[in-house]
Amino acid sequence: MTFEFEHIFPLAAGGATEFENLCLACPFCNRHKSDHQTASDPLTGELVPLFHPQQQTWGEHFAWQGEGSELLGLTPVGRATIALLQMNRPQLVHIRRLWIELGEHPPEIE
Repeated sequence: MTFEFEHIFPLAAGGATEFENLCLACPFCNRHKSDHQTASDPLTGELVPLFHPQQQTWGEHFAWQGEGSELLGLTPVGRATIALLQMNRPQLVHIRRLWIELGEHPPEIE
């Protein structure tokens, strides 16, 4: 898979190109995020900040559901991030299933 650098706090909103504001993202997730900093929690409708991978712990907001092919949001931040970035779109779920069969997924994330 190809990844690209994502500005966590978007350049368009005054974010800087510095380590603390960068993470790796798949191009499709990056395009869905665009310049968003918040999204609606699909469960409550509440507007919440998106997950910040440099400041928050993945396991507090996300878990692998079932055999590991789909992401589950554990918090409003997790659910909103999954929804906005479309992290369970069919293509990703399919490739995760292939990775599971190869013993390459899910990753061990803390």
